[in-house]
Amino acid sequence: MTTTLIPETGRSTLPFIDPQHPDRPIEVNFYRPVDHGLDDPVVIVQHGMLRNGDEYRDFWVPAADKHRILIVAPTFPDAHFPEAESYNNGWVIGDDGSVRPFEKWLYAVPARVLAVLRNGGVTRRSKVRLFGHSAGGQFAHRMLATQNHAPFEAVIAGNPGWYTLPTLERDFPEGLGRLGLDEVGLARWFAYPMHIFAGDRDISTDDPNLPAQAEALRQGPHRYARAQFVYDFAHQEAERLGVPFRWSLIHVGGVGHDGAAMSRAAAAYWFEGRIPSAEELVTAEEGAL
Repeated sequence: MTTTLIPETGRSTLPFIDPQHPDRPIEVNFYRPVDHGLDDPVVIVQHGMLRNGDEYRDFWVPAADKHRILIVAPTFPDAHFPEAESYNNGWVIGDDGSVRPFEKWLYAVPARVLAVLRNGGVTRRSKVRLFGHSAGGQFAHRMLATQNHAPFEAVIAGNPGWYTLPTLERDFPEGLGRLGLDEVGLARWFAYPMHIFAGDRDISTDDPNLPAQAEALRQGPHRYARAQFVYDFAHQEAERLGVPFRWSLIHVGGVGHDGAAMSRAAAAYWFEGRIPSAEELVTAEEGAL
């Protein structure tokens, strides 16, 4: 079965049948500016736990119009990909606790969506940017830990609830053990210039959506603390292995667990070289998870 994705100008939503999950359709929410050209930027946006790719696409519309960006938001519906195991954790671990075949992991889907767009003549870009927030931030950094980096010129993981640590000593999803990876794979991840965006107001400890399992709590009491924890952990591991470390931890001042504000921060960082003030980023209500 072949999927074609030809988004019209403006907002559109198209079905995507991933060849590895033909019975689990995915929607892709697009925004295509009127003046977007084949060589203009493309940003893939990974939604949060609410599976609201349409809202996350809309967070990027002002930046898309300003900078001629094609916004591509693959959306994994809860009906087909329920709970964290089937989205944040990439459908890696089966119901029986076994590791599913590598080609089944959801972290490969963004690259496959890009390939369909290129094959359909929608873009000539061989490398695109990817932004994920909250559950999408979990998806984004685990994608980099396990997948080929070639399709991605830049990746931002915004406000993940917790992290997969770059170590083989702990099993996935706490670490990368049992996945068949080795220290070469760790070095490859350390060398990628991954950006962790951490809102310094994302400090709630009683948010019902904050991961609260023991593995997550060992990383800190809230999302902001956990961002610092994983950055420090990774830096130390890279030093221990004697390999290059190119991650960055970006503190976004005055922002909590706000998908809209973090989207605006990421857009300004990538396309204007700045992090706007909190007054510019934060709206009256927090953005969707």
